[in-house]
Amino acid sequence: MRLPRTRRGRRRLVQGTVAVCVLALVPATWMRLESGDRVGTVADAPAREVAVVFGAGLWEGRPTPYLAHRLDAAAELYRAGKVRVVLVTGDNSRAEYDEPDAMRTYLTGHGVPDERIVSDYAGFDSWDSCVRAKKIFGVDRAVLVSQGFHIHRAVALCRSAGIDAYGVGVDERRDATWYYGGARELAASGKAALDALLRPDPHFLGPEEPGVAEALASGVR
Repeated sequence: MRLPRTRRGRRRLVQGTVAVCVLALVPATWMRLESGDRVGTVADAPAREVAVVFGAGLWEGRPTPYLAHRLDAAAELYRAGKVRVVLVTGDNSRAEYDEPDAMRTYLTGHGVPDERIVSDYAGFDSWDSCVRAKKIFGVDRAVLVSQGFHIHRAVALCRSAGIDAYGVGVDERRDATWYYGGARELAASGKAALDALLRPDPHFLGPEEPGVAEALASGVR
């Protein structure tokens, strides 16, 4: 690619570059404004009946460190009495890859009763997870749990889906994965804005499921 030879051409190139950068930042700015002061720590989180934990990958069938940290925060919310049920939402699009069951196993191993965990096997992305939490599982208010670089998008999308959401941003050390996640969020913000605007159906909707209501009705603590 050759740079323009004339001053006018170079000025137009700069203007075009600035315009592209501004347009790229608009969705990210919308996410921050939409999430506003609805993001904090476990200690800051208000009491809600349900916590929603978003999938973040598996290694050899077990949660990745990032996903494990999300689950640790959800277990802490449960032990503190801030939530009564944990909805784990992730990818189970093929038999050999089952995020929700791996998340359930981790949580039960960290003190959350199995009866208080509900699995969403079709949370293929953040928008799908939010829409399904609302339409399939009947969640109206929730604490969302994810890493800091993702939680603003999660809150913005769940609010767009009709959930009164508060986000717990899990701290992570600033390693290569963290910086990659932050850069990925800038790109993902465009899709998030379109999802919030167009409100597409998730990849799989299906019938309503009573899992959350039944877990809330359970007397287990």
